Amino acid sequence: MRSLACLRMAANNMPIPDSEIRSRLHYSEEVKTAIENKKPLVALESTIITHGMEYPINLNTALEVEEVIRLNGAVPATIAIIKGQIHVGLNKGTLEYLAKLPRSEVRKCSRRDLAYTLSHKENGSTTVAATMYIAYLAGLKIFATGGVGGVHRGAETTFDISADLIELSRTPIAVVSAGVKSILDIPKTLELLETLGVPVMAYKSENFPDFYTDNSGLKAPFKVETPEECAAIINESKKLGLQNGMLIAVPVPKGKGADPQAIRSAISKAIEESVSQKITGAAVTPFLLKRVGEITSGESIKSSIIYN
Repeated sequence: MRSLACLRMAANNMPIPDSEIRSRLHYSEEVKTAIENKKPLVALESTIITHGMEYPINLNTALEVEEVIRLNGAVPATIAIIKGQIHVGLNKGTLEYLAKLPRSEVRKCSRRDLAYTLSHKENGSTTVAATMYIAYLAGLKIFATGGVGGVHRGAETTFDISADLIELSRTPIAVVSAGVKSILDIPKTLELLETLGVPVMAYKSENFPDFYTDNSGLKAPFKVETPEECAAIINESKKLGLQNGMLIAVPVPKGKGADPQAIRSAISKAIEESVSQKITGAAVTPFLLKRVGEITSGESIKSSIIYN
Protein backbone atom coordinates (compact mmCIF):
# COMPACT_ATOMS: atom_id res chain seq x y z
CA MET A 1 0.00 0.00 0.00
CA ARG A 2 2.86 2.33 -0.80
CA SER A 3 0.37 4.01 -3.09
CA LEU A 4 -1.05 5.89 -0.07
CA ALA A 5 1.65 8.49 -0.62
CA CYS A 6 -0.21 9.53 -3.77
CA LEU A 7 -3.65 9.64 -2.22
CA ARG A 8 -4.23 12.14 0.53
CA MET A 9 -3.67 15.33 -1.42
CA ALA A 10 -6.69 14.74 -3.68
CA ALA A 11 -8.96 12.48 -1.66
CA ASN A 12 -11.74 14.95 -0.82
CA ASN A 13 -15.18 13.58 -1.66
CA MET A 14 -17.01 14.68 -4.79
CA PRO A 15 -20.78 15.18 -5.11
CA ILE A 16 -22.93 12.08 -5.29
CA PRO A 17 -24.74 12.09 -8.65
CA ASP A 18 -28.28 11.33 -7.43
CA SER A 19 -30.00 11.08 -4.06
CA GLU A 20 -31.97 8.00 -5.13
CA ILE A 21 -28.74 6.22 -6.04
CA ARG A 22 -27.22 7.34 -2.75
CA SER A 23 -30.04 5.67 -0.86
CA ARG A 24 -29.01 2.33 -2.35
CA LEU A 25 -25.57 2.51 -0.76
CA HIS A 26 -24.93 1.23 2.75
CA TYR A 27 -22.02 3.00 4.43
CA SER A 28 -20.08 1.54 7.34
CA GLU A 29 -20.01 3.62 10.50
CA GLU A 30 -16.35 4.41 9.89
CA VAL A 31 -17.07 5.68 6.38
CA LYS A 32 -20.11 7.67 7.56
CA THR A 33 -17.97 9.40 10.18
CA ALA A 34 -15.28 10.12 7.59
CA ILE A 35 -17.83 11.75 5.28
CA GLU A 36 -19.26 13.85 8.10
CA ASN A 37 -15.77 14.99 9.16
CA LYS A 38 -14.55 15.43 5.57
CA LYS A 39 -11.71 12.96 6.01
CA PRO A 40 -10.07 11.45 2.90
CA LEU A 41 -11.51 8.12 1.76
CA VAL A 42 -9.81 5.40 -0.28
CA ALA A 43 -11.91 2.84 -2.14
CA LEU A 44 -10.79 -0.80 -2.16
CA GLU A 45 -12.03 -3.69 -4.27
CA SER A 46 -13.22 -7.03 -2.86
CA THR A 47 -12.52 -9.53 -5.65
CA ILE A 48 -9.00 -9.98 -4.28
CA ILE A 49 -10.69 -11.27 -1.10
CA THR A 50 -13.05 -13.75 -2.72
CA HIS A 51 -11.22 -14.81 -5.89
CA GLY A 52 -7.62 -13.67 -5.53
CA MET A 53 -6.35 -15.40 -2.40
CA GLU A 54 -7.30 -18.31 -0.16
CA TYR A 55 -8.51 -17.98 3.45
CA PRO A 56 -7.01 -16.79 5.80
CA ILE A 57 -4.41 -14.99 3.64
CA ASN A 58 -7.22 -13.05 1.93
CA LEU A 59 -8.66 -11.80 5.22
CA ASN A 60 -5.29 -10.94 6.74
CA THR A 61 -4.25 -9.04 3.60
CA ALA A 62 -7.52 -7.09 3.53
CA LEU A 63 -7.17 -6.12 7.19
CA GLU A 64 -3.52 -5.12 6.76
CA VAL A 65 -4.30 -2.96 3.73
CA GLU A 66 -7.09 -1.18 5.60
CA GLU A 67 -4.82 -0.56 8.58
CA VAL A 68 -2.05 0.92 6.43
CA ILE A 69 -4.59 3.36 4.99
CA ARG A 70 -5.65 4.40 8.50
CA LEU A 71 -2.04 4.84 9.60
CA ASN A 72 -1.56 7.25 6.69
CA GLY A 73 -4.46 9.45 7.74
CA ALA A 74 -7.18 8.21 5.40
CA VAL A 75 -10.19 5.92 5.82
CA PRO A 76 -10.57 2.65 3.89
CA ALA A 77 -13.82 1.93 2.07
CA THR A 78 -13.83 -1.67 0.89
CA ILE A 79 -16.72 -2.16 -1.52
CA ALA A 80 -18.80 -5.33 -1.87
CA ILE A 81 -22.35 -6.60 -2.27
CA ILE A 82 -23.73 -8.51 0.70
CA LYS A 83 -27.04 -10.30 0.20
CA GLY A 84 -28.14 -7.87 -2.49
CA GLN A 85 -27.01 -4.71 -0.70
CA ILE A 86 -24.15 -2.46 -1.84
CA HIS A 87 -21.75 -1.82 1.01
CA VAL A 88 -19.22 1.01 1.00
CA GLY A 89 -16.92 0.12 3.85
CA LEU A 90 -16.90 -3.24 5.64
CA ASN A 91 -16.37 -3.97 9.32
CA LYS A 92 -14.14 -6.84 10.43
CA GLY A 93 -17.02 -9.27 10.80
CA THR A 94 -18.30 -8.59 7.28
CA LEU A 95 -14.79 -8.87 5.85
CA GLU A 96 -14.41 -12.25 7.53
CA TYR A 97 -17.81 -13.38 6.24
CA LEU A 98 -16.77 -12.45 2.71
CA ALA A 99 -13.34 -14.04 3.05
CA LYS A 100 -14.80 -17.38 4.14
CA LEU A 101 -17.46 -17.62 1.44
CA PRO A 102 -16.97 -20.45 -1.09
CA ARG A 103 -16.33 -18.98 -4.54
CA SER A 104 -19.51 -20.64 -5.79
CA GLU A 105 -21.51 -18.48 -3.36
CA VAL A 106 -20.15 -15.08 -4.35
CA ARG A 107 -20.41 -13.56 -7.80
CA LYS A 108 -17.40 -11.78 -9.26
CA CYS A 109 -19.05 -8.51 -10.27
CA SER A 110 -18.06 -6.18 -13.04
CA ARG A 111 -20.37 -3.31 -14.04
CA ARG A 112 -22.55 -5.65 -16.13
CA ASP A 113 -23.26 -7.91 -13.12
CA LEU A 114 -24.41 -5.29 -10.63
CA ALA A 115 -28.13 -5.09 -11.45
CA TYR A 116 -28.50 -8.88 -11.69
CA THR A 117 -26.66 -9.48 -8.42
CA LEU A 118 -28.70 -6.87 -6.56
CA SER A 119 -32.05 -8.02 -7.92
CA HIS A 120 -31.29 -11.64 -6.97
CA LYS A 121 -30.11 -10.66 -3.46
CA GLU A 122 -26.76 -12.37 -4.05
CA ASN A 123 -23.33 -11.85 -2.56
CA GLY A 124 -20.90 -10.16 -4.91
CA SER A 125 -17.29 -9.03 -4.84
CA THR A 126 -16.39 -6.05 -7.00
CA THR A 127 -13.76 -5.98 -9.71
CA VAL A 128 -11.82 -2.83 -10.60
CA ALA A 129 -14.60 -1.76 -12.99
CA ALA A 130 -17.45 -2.26 -10.52
CA THR A 131 -15.48 -0.73 -7.65
CA MET A 132 -14.72 2.36 -9.72
CA TYR A 133 -18.37 2.85 -10.60
CA ILE A 134 -19.66 2.36 -7.05
CA ALA A 135 -16.88 4.53 -5.63
CA TYR A 136 -17.93 7.30 -8.01
CA LEU A 137 -21.56 6.96 -6.91
CA ALA A 138 -20.43 7.13 -3.30
CA GLY A 139 -18.51 10.35 -3.91
CA LEU A 140 -14.99 8.94 -3.69
CA LYS A 141 -12.13 10.05 -5.93
CA ILE A 142 -9.31 7.61 -5.13
CA PHE A 143 -9.22 3.84 -5.56
CA ALA A 144 -6.20 1.71 -4.63
CA THR A 145 -5.72 -1.84 -5.92
CA GLY A 146 -3.08 -4.37 -6.88
CA GLY A 147 -3.33 -4.66 -10.65
CA VAL A 148 -5.95 -3.62 -13.18
CA GLY A 149 -7.28 -5.81 -15.97
CA GLY A 150 -6.45 -5.27 -19.59
CA VAL A 151 -6.13 -6.86 -23.00
CA HIS A 152 -5.70 -10.61 -22.67
CA ARG A 153 -3.05 -12.41 -24.66
CA GLY A 154 -4.57 -13.67 -27.88
CA ALA A 155 -7.32 -11.01 -27.75
CA GLU A 156 -6.96 -10.54 -31.52
CA THR A 157 -8.86 -13.83 -31.87
CA THR A 158 -10.77 -14.10 -28.57
CA PHE A 159 -11.69 -10.40 -28.17
CA ASP A 160 -11.09 -10.89 -24.43
CA ILE A 161 -10.55 -7.38 -23.08
CA SER A 162 -11.23 -6.41 -19.48
CA ALA A 163 -14.11 -4.08 -18.70
CA ASP A 164 -11.66 -2.27 -16.41
CA LEU A 165 -10.28 -0.39 -19.41
CA ILE A 166 -13.69 0.83 -20.55
CA GLU A 167 -14.49 1.90 -17.00
CA LEU A 168 -11.26 3.88 -16.85
CA SER A 169 -12.39 5.72 -19.98
CA ARG A 170 -15.75 6.82 -18.56
CA THR A 171 -15.56 7.07 -14.77
CA PRO A 172 -13.56 9.90 -13.14
CA ILE A 173 -11.68 7.93 -10.50
CA ALA A 174 -7.92 7.96 -9.97
CA VAL A 175 -6.77 4.34 -9.78
CA VAL A 176 -3.49 3.80 -7.92
CA SER A 177 -2.18 0.34 -8.65
CA ALA A 178 0.77 -1.89 -9.47
CA GLY A 179 0.07 -1.31 -13.14
CA VAL A 180 -1.44 -4.05 -15.27
CA LYS A 181 -1.44 -7.73 -14.33
CA SER A 182 1.55 -9.60 -15.77
CA ILE A 183 -0.70 -12.32 -17.21
CA LEU A 184 -2.06 -9.82 -19.75
CA ASP A 185 -0.78 -8.32 -23.00
CA ILE A 186 0.64 -5.13 -21.53
CA PRO A 187 1.73 -3.45 -24.81
CA LYS A 188 -1.77 -3.84 -26.27
CA THR A 189 -3.30 -2.68 -22.98
CA LEU A 190 -1.29 0.54 -22.99
CA GLU A 191 -2.17 1.13 -26.64
CA LEU A 192 -5.88 0.74 -25.89
CA LEU A 193 -5.68 3.03 -22.85
CA GLU A 194 -4.12 5.67 -25.10
CA THR A 195 -6.93 5.25 -27.62
CA LEU A 196 -9.50 5.58 -24.83
CA GLY A 197 -7.90 8.80 -23.59
CA VAL A 198 -6.81 7.45 -20.22
CA PRO A 199 -3.64 9.05 -18.80
CA VAL A 200 -1.17 6.47 -17.50
CA MET A 201 1.58 7.51 -15.10
CA ALA A 202 4.37 5.71 -13.27
CA TYR A 203 5.29 6.93 -9.80
CA LYS A 204 8.98 7.80 -9.47
CA SER A 205 9.86 5.58 -12.42
CA GLU A 206 10.34 5.85 -16.18
CA ASN A 207 9.18 2.24 -16.53
CA PHE A 208 5.68 0.84 -16.39
CA PRO A 209 5.40 -1.92 -13.73
CA ASP A 210 3.65 -5.22 -14.39
CA PHE A 211 2.14 -6.19 -11.05
CA TYR A 212 4.70 -8.81 -9.99
CA THR A 213 7.82 -6.84 -10.96
CA ASP A 214 8.86 -3.20 -11.16
CA ASN A 215 9.49 -3.15 -14.91
CA SER A 216 7.37 -4.53 -17.73
CA GLY A 217 10.01 -3.53 -20.26
CA LEU A 218 7.81 -0.67 -21.45
CA LYS A 219 8.21 3.02 -20.81
CA ALA A 220 5.35 4.72 -18.99
CA PRO A 221 3.60 7.50 -20.95
CA PHE A 222 4.08 9.91 -18.03
CA LYS A 223 6.24 10.01 -14.90
CA VAL A 224 5.16 11.61 -11.62
CA GLU A 225 7.47 12.30 -8.71
CA THR A 226 5.41 13.51 -5.75
CA PRO A 227 1.96 13.20 -4.12
CA GLU A 228 1.46 16.91 -4.83
CA GLU A 229 2.04 16.32 -8.55
CA CYS A 230 -0.48 13.48 -8.58
CA ALA A 231 -3.02 15.63 -6.76
CA ALA A 232 -2.53 18.51 -9.20
CA ILE A 233 -3.19 16.24 -12.18
CA ILE A 234 -6.34 14.83 -10.56
CA ASN A 235 -7.63 18.31 -9.78
CA GLU A 236 -6.87 19.66 -13.26
CA SER A 237 -8.80 16.75 -14.77
CA LYS A 238 -11.77 17.63 -12.58
CA LYS A 239 -11.57 21.34 -13.50
CA LEU A 240 -11.57 20.40 -17.20
CA GLY A 241 -14.72 18.35 -16.71
CA LEU A 242 -13.04 15.22 -18.02
CA GLN A 243 -15.13 12.13 -17.34
CA ASN A 244 -12.34 9.59 -17.72
CA GLY A 245 -10.30 8.09 -14.92
CA MET A 246 -6.53 7.82 -14.72
CA LEU A 247 -4.01 5.15 -13.80
CA ILE A 248 -1.13 5.87 -11.43
CA ALA A 249 1.22 2.87 -11.44
CA VAL A 250 3.44 2.36 -8.39
CA PRO A 251 6.33 -0.12 -8.90
CA VAL A 252 7.18 -2.67 -6.24
CA PRO A 253 10.27 -1.62 -4.25
CA LYS A 254 13.61 -2.79 -5.57
CA GLY A 255 14.39 -6.29 -4.39
CA LYS A 256 10.80 -7.01 -3.33
CA GLY A 257 9.39 -8.15 -6.67
CA ALA A 258 9.18 -11.68 -8.02
CA ASP A 259 11.85 -13.16 -10.30
CA PRO A 260 10.89 -11.97 -13.82
CA GLN A 261 12.01 -15.16 -15.60
CA ALA A 262 10.15 -17.40 -13.16
CA ILE A 263 7.02 -15.29 -13.54
CA ARG A 264 7.17 -15.35 -17.35
CA SER A 265 7.63 -19.13 -17.37
CA ALA A 266 4.77 -19.65 -14.90
CA ILE A 267 2.44 -17.40 -16.88
CA SER A 268 3.15 -19.26 -20.13
CA LYS A 269 2.41 -22.58 -18.46
CA ALA A 270 -0.77 -21.28 -16.80
CA ILE A 271 -2.04 -19.86 -20.10
CA GLU A 272 -1.44 -23.19 -21.86
CA GLU A 273 -3.42 -24.94 -19.15
CA SER A 274 -6.30 -22.45 -19.36
CA VAL A 275 -6.54 -23.01 -23.12
CA SER A 276 -6.41 -26.80 -22.83
CA GLN A 277 -9.08 -26.72 -20.10
CA LYS A 278 -11.20 -24.30 -22.17
CA ILE A 279 -11.45 -21.73 -19.40
CA THR A 280 -13.02 -18.53 -20.66
CA GLY A 281 -14.64 -15.25 -19.60
CA ALA A 282 -14.53 -14.05 -16.02
CA ALA A 283 -12.97 -17.34 -14.88
CA VAL A 284 -9.73 -16.75 -16.78
CA THR A 285 -8.03 -14.21 -14.52
CA PRO A 286 -8.69 -16.01 -11.18
CA PHE A 287 -7.50 -19.28 -12.73
CA LEU A 288 -4.30 -17.76 -14.10
CA LEU A 289 -3.45 -15.90 -10.89
CA LYS A 290 -4.01 -19.02 -8.81
CA ARG A 291 -1.94 -21.24 -11.12
CA VAL A 292 0.91 -18.74 -11.31
CA GLY A 293 0.94 -18.71 -7.51
CA GLU A 294 1.03 -22.51 -7.39
CA ILE A 295 3.72 -22.83 -10.06
CA THR A 296 5.96 -20.24 -8.36
CA SER A 297 5.39 -21.85 -4.94
CA GLY A 298 3.77 -18.71 -3.63
CA GLU A 299 6.36 -16.20 -4.86
CA SER A 300 3.82 -14.35 -6.98
CA ILE A 301 1.37 -14.21 -4.08
CA LYS A 302 4.01 -12.65 -1.81
CA SER A 303 4.68 -10.01 -4.44
CA SER A 304 0.99 -9.23 -4.89
CA ILE A 305 0.58 -8.82 -1.11
CA ILE A 306 3.42 -6.28 -1.15
CA TYR A 307 1.56 -4.39 -3.87
CA ASN A 308 -1.71 -4.40 -2.00
